[in-house]
Amino acid sequence: MTKELKKEEEWKQLLTDEQYHVMRQHGTERPGSSPLNFENRTGEYYCVACGTRLFTSDSKFDAGCGWPSFYESADAEAVTEHSDHSLFMERTEIRCANCGSHLGHVFDDGPMPTGLRYCMNGVALRFEPED
Repeated sequence: MTKELKKEEEWKQLLTDEQYHVMRQHGTERPGSSPLNFENRTGEYYCVACGTRLFTSDSKFDAGCGWPSFYESADAEAVTEHSDHSLFMERTEIRCANCGSHLGHVFDDGPMPTGLRYCMNGVALRFEPED
């Protein structure tokens, strides 16, 4: 995988203000605001910033948390984990392995088979339905 390296000015040109805030400044979209919360079609989810395939509809589930949730990434190499000690909490941040953009967090309260809940900002994802 070739790393997608851009200067911050390039990211600002490529992304919307909300996408830039979430993906490059480690922000969080308002819970329940993403149309992807209600996406039930078969398909794949890609990084808005670089197009890397991140998740599939097979692992999507309704966690009731207000953000699109998945129990595993599409590929073990698609995302990276980072310690996040912001907001007086200890969490595991998830970033796109290709471009380093912030996607959300992973928690250990998800369904089987992994027991994980990848809680992603919908604004960071692009959904492509299966034909």
